[in-house]
Amino acid sequence: MTADSPDTDDPAAEPTPGSAAEDSTTEDAADPDDGNGDTPSDEQPADTDQFYDALESLGRPVVSATRYAQLRDSSQATAAAELDALAESGAAERLDVSPDPVVWYPSNWAQMTDRERLVVFPERRSIVADQPTQFTRAQLTQFAHLLDTTGSGAYLYEIRPADVWQAPYERFEGLLDTVRSVLPEREPALEEWMADQHRRANLFTLRTHEDGYVVLEAESAEMMGNVARQKLDGGQLRAPVSDTESWVAEERVAEVKRALYEAGYPVRDERDLDGGDPLPVDLELDLRPYQQTWVSNFIEHQAGVLVGPPGSGKTVAALAILAAIEGETLVLVPGRELAGQWRAELLDKTTLDPDQIGEYHGGQKNVRPVTIATYRTAGMDRHRHLFDSREWGLIVYDEAHHIPSPVHRRTADLQTRHRLGLSSSPLREDDQETDIFTLVGPPIGTDWEALFEAGYVAEPSVEIRYVPWGAEKHQHEYVSASGHERRQVAATNPAKLDELRGLLAEAGEKQVLVFVEYLDQGRAYADALDVPFISGEMPHPRRERLFEQFRDGQRQTLVVSRVGDEGIDLPSAEVAVVASGLGGSRRQGTQRAGRTMRPTGRARMYVLATRGTREEEFARQRMRYLAEKGVRVTERGSDAAETGD
Repeated sequence: MTADSPDTDDPAAEPTPGSAAEDSTTEDAADPDDGNGDTPSDEQPADTDQFYDALESLGRPVVSATRYAQLRDSSQATAAAELDALAESGAAERLDVSPDPVVWYPSNWAQMTDRERLVVFPERRSIVADQPTQFTRAQLTQFAHLLDTTGSGAYLYEIRPADVWQAPYERFEGLLDTVRSVLPEREPALEEWMADQHRRANLFTLRTHEDGYVVLEAESAEMMGNVARQKLDGGQLRAPVSDTESWVAEERVAEVKRALYEAGYPVRDERDLDGGDPLPVDLELDLRPYQQTWVSNFIEHQAGVLVGPPGSGKTVAALAILAAIEGETLVLVPGRELAGQWRAELLDKTTLDPDQIGEYHGGQKNVRPVTIATYRTAGMDRHRHLFDSREWGLIVYDEAHHIPSPVHRRTADLQTRHRLGLSSSPLREDDQETDIFTLVGPPIGTDWEALFEAGYVAEPSVEIRYVPWGAEKHQHEYVSASGHERRQVAATNPAKLDELRGLLAEAGEKQVLVFVEYLDQGRAYADALDVPFISGEMPHPRRERLFEQFRDGQRQTLVVSRVGDEGIDLPSAEVAVVASGLGGSRRQGTQRAGRTMRPTGRARMYVLATRGTREEEFARQRMRYLAEKGVRVTERGSDAAETGD
């Protein structure tokens, strides 16, 4: 754990007889009692975990049958039979230390320390998971938020209200089943709190009144009077309609949703908005099962943010939603490269004709039934009226995590019947990710681990490499610097180039993307390796030409700046090396890993961090979201260093 994380060495976290860890069982183990309380059944061998827990509680590496019986609260005959069964199975060794009693000890000490254990702290709503399986981590992320990880198998989770509100379950029973399947025992107080949070997510709804204006409806008069009208006292509500309904100022709908969300009451948006002119269109491919679920969930809620790993086909699901709605559509993207990719996808996978698709950005300005525009252009005053004047059936917010920023937020006011966001990492280091969901819609996600297991997306192998200083003078520069300059000195540590050369040699014929944060570093790497460096300074036509050459296999290695972080489709990338990054940005870490997450192969990602600097902490933080989604993140020393760790 980092210095700021809760102390998990507290004795309260240690398993004791009768605790949650004591009662947990392994997948292959069963209750050693055959039902009569005397001897273990032949079909139900003794539980190895219980044996390990007893040794930990005792604080000794060996145990006698008498002491084991006391710890297990059983007869000595039952305890001796369990220990003999463990010895017969190979999990324990029996040693006669006459004249002292016979004692037993583990056959494999590594299994005792590497087994999965979960400790729940209900009052703090936190969970410590030690050596959890990938399945357990994936299940935990359905209802909990990863706070910290040691990188050596220990994880700290917290259950926040938003985690319950956004859990991918329509009914609380489904969420409760998942919680009970992963925690070692039932936690009544925690379950009661989660049930209350789930109920809160269904107390307020925005509807369209039969006379055309927007109404906020509460589940009860008490909720309207004591919560909504108390929290919304700044003109957001024009007048009461009934004891449970209030007339909402249409231009302040976003404020209503945000204020109630912050008060602990997310709002369902079920307004009947204009859908614009009809646009008949069909999708020309079959959806994967989880994509069909995404589409169904979106149609049911009329708004939402698709959250899934890079390469999972969020764009294809968006095209299916467009085809299901059959209304004029505005697609908002961060940059022109993405606009071109959207146009190509629309023409390749739908029945739309080229003259039905327009692009509106610095390169060209055409408004069509389906228009692809950049956030910046659509938000400018001199262009805004063109988008305001059209009745959109659907607005797609690609890379939706941009929405809370001042420039991009202006596009959230555009009127549409449906709002769809796409993001692999709806994270913001300014803690404004809640705005993504209040401005666009609720998250619609899937189990990343399930996609890895099914082979739809290749799970990346992520490794953080700690690189020492190549020369003392660079370390002295770091010590004497401060603030941003200090971060840059660590990020551009010249020893990273030697490490990068080693990784490229190890990659062989595989295609490699090298990510850098600083332009001078990118140019230096490009010159040293004799490969292109793609940055925002490069003209768009040449940039796209180099990306296309990489896709076609004509280029083996590219060095890229932040322009490679978002949305650029490079399915042939097999290795990603992050030489420097944007501080501790979890979103950037996920996006860069996403350049290698495609259906085929098992790609590798290396994150280089200068040892003994804050880069170590930043690297772990950038990988935290991936770890939360079940991706295994490992750490090791530099191969290029003269001495290893």
